Amino acid sequence: SAACRVVVHVDLDCFYAQVEMIRNPELRDKPLGVQQKSIVVTCNYEARKRGVKKLMSVKDAKEKCPQLILVNGEDLTPYREMSYKVTELLGEFCPLVERLGFDENFVDITEIVEKRLKQLQESGCSRACVSGHVYNHQALNLHDTAHVRLVIGSQIAEKFREAIYVRLGLTGCAGVASNKLLSKLVSGTFKPNQQTVLLPESCQDLMRSLDHIQKVPGIGHKTTKRLEALGVRNVCDLQVFPSAVLEKELGVSIAQRIQKLSYGEDDSPVIPSGPPQSFSDEDSFKKCSSEVEVKEKIEELLPNLLDRIYKDGRQPHTVRLTIRQFSSTDRWFNRESRQCPIPPHLIQKFGKESSNVLSPLVDILMKLFRKMIDVDLPFHLTLLSICFSNLKDLPSSKKGSIGFYLKQMSPPSGSGKRVREVEDVSQGERSASRNENCNRTGTTKTRKLSEEKKSNTKKPGIPDCPFHLSLGDIDQEVFRELPEDIKKEIISEKT
Repeated sequence: SAACRVVVHVDLDCFYAQVEMIRNPELRDKPLGVQQKSIVVTCNYEARKRGVKKLMSVKDAKEKCPQLILVNGEDLTPYREMSYKVTELLGEFCPLVERLGFDENFVDITEIVEKRLKQLQESGCSRACVSGHVYNHQALNLHDTAHVRLVIGSQIAEKFREAIYVRLGLTGCAGVASNKLLSKLVSGTFKPNQQTVLLPESCQDLMRSLDHIQKVPGIGHKTTKRLEALGVRNVCDLQVFPSAVLEKELGVSIAQRIQKLSYGEDDSPVIPSGPPQSFSDEDSFKKCSSEVEVKEKIEELLPNLLDRIYKDGRQPHTVRLTIRQFSSTDRWFNRESRQCPIPPHLIQKFGKESSNVLSPLVDILMKLFRKMIDVDLPFHLTLLSICFSNLKDLPSSKKGSIGFYLKQMSPPSGSGKRVREVEDVSQGERSASRNENCNRTGTTKTRKLSEEKKSNTKKPGIPDCPFHLSLGDIDQEVFRELPEDIKKEIISEKT
């Protein structure tokens, strides 16, 4: 049941800054900021002690802290790689790990907790110590199994944080609660490098402590604007707002979902992230107002994206361009996108030299740009984003196909040996963001073929290797052992 769930939210402290301090230990104990454009996107706690805050302008940050050391953080590669190491490490403890950006992960540890609870009950032990803080300093009731489950969850969360620090050198906070929403909200109660447990009785206190409706995860900018127009500004307003009016304004599904969220109710599962569904990169700037500049921005973004796709091993079939036009009233959310399928002849070139696809991709993206912007009129862009999606495994004609390995492993003429093994190598990914991306590692599946000598008699309904393909190209005996559909695939490749 929902009440029996135990979910941990792991949130790494000032993640970008920590990665930079690991890369350069001399930066430890010094005020450090990570700069992107003219903004300090994050900073370490030494800088925060001196008044520097996240998303502060570089100018203001330097005024607050003249000793501030700034590191360029526009290349996300080191952060992305470390992020996936964290997710992978958590996956060693539990398979249910869901990424949320680079620095956050949800882990559903319900099954582990149930096993430990059973062991505790069988041992007759009635003592359990909480690790970290209890929200609101609420007293524990060890006769309440809901409390005991969360206490066990706190001990597991402590192990997570300890492993992340020992193996990767990163510190982080954790929240332990009965669902994703509550675990995320409670994880930041005590910072840095601490953790907090939320007991069921304190749930409403936590929700009502949120002073603005947009602080509820799952309620976005547009929904917030619509709620504010209805006079709903905080959680208490949303909880008492007439459901019928809310459903009329927002639709039944959205209205019911956000009203449940306002009470801390969230039955969404922790979904293992798996391989990324897309690869994207963007660049923001003060002004871009010519076709030449747009093309230059696209050419700057593409190489890194193509490198990530190459390392992933799959081929994208759709490309999307997003732009943001300058607006004095709606600075952050005035975006527009266009997408199109990638032509088949270009898809085949992914995974090879990026120069083969760079120029035609630029042409495609510029066409998408012209569908959104009339270039004969003045325009003012503040952001460009490129996204490749609809990722699919390499077609069978590439390395990894059965045909490739049959050809590679055919024994030399006169060797007297037969190959008895066919390998199908597929690229697999160790955990991955929804929105975000990673390198891939290979996993090999091996199928053993029978060592018995087979008859040359053709089985009914199964194709034999055509005569024109048999001249040392494919091992005939191995070919005869393959399933019919794979034989047909190989024959179609060769004809």
